[in-house]
Amino acid sequence: MTEPNIPVTEDELHAYVDNELPAERRGAVETWLLTHPEDVERVRSWRAMADALHARYDAVADEPVPQRLEIERLARPQRSVLYGAIAATLAAFVIGGATGWLAHGVSAKPSPLQAFTLDALEAHRLYVVEVRHPVEVAGSERAHLQQWLSRRVGYTIKAPELDGSGLKLVGGRLLPGPQAPAAFLMYESPTGERFTLYTSRAAAPTTQMRYVTRASDGALYWSDRGVGYVLSGPDDNKIRLEQVARAVYDQTEKNGG
Repeated sequence: MTEPNIPVTEDELHAYVDNELPAERRGAVETWLLTHPEDVERVRSWRAMADALHARYDAVADEPVPQRLEIERLARPQRSVLYGAIAATLAAFVIGGATGWLAHGVSAKPSPLQAFTLDALEAHRLYVVEVRHPVEVAGSERAHLQQWLSRRVGYTIKAPELDGSGLKLVGGRLLPGPQAPAAFLMYESPTGERFTLYTSRAAAPTTQMRYVTRASDGALYWSDRGVGYVLSGPDDNKIRLEQVARAVYDQTEKNGG
């Protein structure tokens, strides 16, 4: 018997996506989704991200064990372990809040991951309120902006095309990152909603996406091939932030990071 009157939690939605939801709650979740279109969109978004991760990393599970690992007699992880890591990646979307991930170790030195994301959020909060000088180079000079930032950060910068998300490139600027120069790109919607993309050499070798919040801003962090990315925006619409982040992720994947 299902219990549709019991509110569905975010953890249950993740478990539903990962096919790990207890059978007695599956019917309740599906009933809930019939009347909660915003959660339907979240589930669709998470499944799309999972599909992208499967497509990229499934082949890794079938690779032969390297010689150096054979010497140490390390067994290759089973495919279920790899899928568990992907599920953990998606579950890590929601880690934020004033008492969440960014609050850990407030009295201690921030980890490289914390420092990277905090720098990005601080830059976002500083520049999104600027009216006359939000960027150094305007979006109308996209080619020059990309060339200049690429030369300064040491890898190719291609400003994502986000017209499909209703966002126009305002421009960008160069910032000092925690350990290396950072490229900072700003986008704006017709209603004045602003998102920023902060990218630099990543100190944390991870590909998992994390969602964090601070004050009225939210951010999604991920890294790939030694380059870290933080997409920041208003935290009152997490689905919107995830959609923009997915569009950025797809394009940086195609562009080779």
